[in-house]
Amino acid sequence: MPLDPDYLMALDRPEIVQEWTWKDAAIYALGLGYGDDPLDKGQLRFLDRAQDMQAMPAMVNVLGYDGAWLRDERTGIDYLQVVHGEHAMQMHGPLPVEGRFRARTNIVDLVDKGPGKGAIVVTRREITDDATGDRIATVNHNIFCRGAGGFGGASVQAESAPAPVLSGAPDGTVRIETPPQLALIYRLSGDLNPLHADPDVARRAGFERPILHGLSTFGIACRGLMAALCGNDAGRVLAQSGRFSAPVYPGETLTLAWWTDAPGRVGFEVRAADRDAAVLKNGRFDFKTEAAGQ
Repeated sequence: MPLDPDYLMALDRPEIVQEWTWKDAAIYALGLGYGDDPLDKGQLRFLDRAQDMQAMPAMVNVLGYDGAWLRDERTGIDYLQVVHGEHAMQMHGPLPVEGRFRARTNIVDLVDKGPGKGAIVVTRREITDDATGDRIATVNHNIFCRGAGGFGGASVQAESAPAPVLSGAPDGTVRIETPPQLALIYRLSGDLNPLHADPDVARRAGFERPILHGLSTFGIACRGLMAALCGNDAGRVLAQSGRFSAPVYPGETLTLAWWTDAPGRVGFEVRAADRDAAVLKNGRFDFKTEAAGQ
């Protein structure tokens, strides 16, 4: 059934006020596989308060997220047919290890892929520090709703960045193992969709078993790129974007490859190594080429 554009665009989304602690930051990092090498001090900086701890920048993607409206039948969206399409984050400053923030999500665009096909709901979330009012991050989230097309909307997104050109041999690669329980850990950061935990729900949605959260894959990409290009300095991460192209099953090995586009910018792609399947495409990663003060 087609989604209801009038109802969706008129939704009054309340502002969310949320607090987080260093333990929340550590749980989020564990949901990206941090800690797989107990001798790696770079990983410990995102897990241990005694190690000059940093908050993983990609944590902004779960802060202030409210997906309850996707379960509202009046939208015309079937919640079990919802998958993550594209995603982007822009950092306006470093994310504190602990704090209190405000977040408001707005629907900014609806894309109609045609009757019997899909629809895309484009949202933007602004996250600010509650104490200072300073912006922390802007998060853009494209939600692909299978079977919800045909409502009479535009067929292309109003604002869309061109895909990066990835040609020739990559400038760098890294392999990251994902433990079988990773989705069960990642859901502790707020996304309790049973698709990522319940085998019966996963099969009804067309998957052979529970899949990893797309945003965990996105965060794993940030983890690999930040380690390789920023020396695990969270303050050097500026922005990241990408398109989800296939599911990841917890326990798979991911291969991340990147190509330099300009100083402080790379294009990247993530593949499931054993299946040789692209799972995150059209990736961009922007970063400061030098640490602050250098």
